[in-house]
Amino acid sequence: MSLQASARSKDVWRETVRRYATDRVRETADWSFLEPRRVAVTIYYFPLAEMQGDVDNIVKPILDGMINIAYLDDRVVERVLVQKFEPGIERSFGDATRQLEDALRKTIPVVYIRVDDDLSWRIL
Repeated sequence: MSLQASARSKDVWRETVRRYATDRVRETADWSFLEPRRVAVTIYYFPLAEMQGDVDNIVKPILDGMINIAYLDDRVVERVLVQKFEPGIERSFGDATRQLEDALRKTIPVVYIRVDDDLSWRIL
């Protein structure tokens, strides 16, 4: 996706994120509710080929797509880590979660998104 992408393609991207995030929430909890607590978001993008456009252009549609699913409002997002891993680039994840390991076994393209309320990186 590029900055020049049409509003329609951004809407499709956002709705795709919403659908998968909703499915994931249903898989992991019988009952859940959203609290207005601060969160951090990690986004790893594994494109099929060299990415056209800038990696930062995928962030806003992803964050918007998870409103009312992972958090009440994207204003609670304090930190976003986003990284692309184009084909041919060696990568290593020493502390990969089970979900990341599952994502890495899938056929690319894959977008791995983690929302976490661990803000231990803050200095209080």
